[in-house]
Amino acid sequence: MNKERSRWLDARENVTRLYRGLCAIGIGLFLLDFIVHRHEELAFATAPGFYAFYGFFACVLLVLAAKALRRVLKRPEDYYER
Repeated sequence: MNKERSRWLDARENVTRLYRGLCAIGIGLFLLDFIVHRHEELAFATAPGFYAFYGFFACVLLVLAAKALRRVLKRPEDYYER
């Protein structure tokens, strides 16, 4: 009688809804960037979608840096058995 409990993200349709919802929120925020006026110190920060592109490229840079750091810090599988 050890039934495994089903979680809400186990259902494929819930994952699809979550993905579509997050995409809709992101697109909505991007479109709001064309409407809302921001008072920025730097001229290039006033470009529509600047923070979306900046965040995306910063995330890509973090992933690439982590891959490079993994090569430096990686240990063999039997490291603790030696």
